[in-house]
Amino acid sequence: MASSTSISASLWRQHILPFTLLVGLLAAATLAGDYLLHRLDLAWVGRYLGIPGTLLIIGSLVYSLRKRKVIAAGNPKNLLSLHEAAAWLGSLFVLIHAGIHFNAILPWLATVAMGINVISGMVGKMLLGRSRQHVQEQREHYQLRGLSRSEIEQAVFWDAVTLDAMTQWRKVHIPIFAVFAVLSLGHILGIFLFWGWR
Repeated sequence: MASSTSISASLWRQHILPFTLLVGLLAAATLAGDYLLHRLDLAWVGRYLGIPGTLLIIGSLVYSLRKRKVIAAGNPKNLLSLHEAAAWLGSLFVLIHAGIHFNAILPWLATVAMGINVISGMVGKMLLGRSRQHVQEQREHYQLRGLSRSEIEQAVFWDAVTLDAMTQWRKVHIPIFAVFAVLSLGHILGIFLFWGWR
């Protein structure tokens, strides 16, 4: 049985590892940002980072509106890039805003929902498209080497299983975003109701 070698890197190394590194970078940037704010005695800044973070996440929804043809303006490819950058940066701000303080359940539920939503969005963008291409290239490679159809399917079996699992990402991404939106709205309303305005 043939295996993936030098002609095409493994699905893990080419697609899943970069995704894992991006998630790790978000976590590292959050910890570094929170640490620096506390170290520089600017922890109060983190309290207000939730506002630009939320605005960036809301702004990132322009891509979704364009994709669903609610709006006609804008290049979808450019809007997707802006969607990814704004959602990542907005998430970073919100995570620094949340910090490591467990003083209320609602904000933390919203933060967890946001984290799941960001990860599922990254799965959709980074992994799914590239993984489809990877599996197709593997099939073509084995076909050129003269393998039969059953041998090709056996050679790409685990990559195909991984790909099939990843195609379910939308079933998580959209409902989790709805949960995140409701929890965030509850948190924001709670801030306005209980804020010490005086």
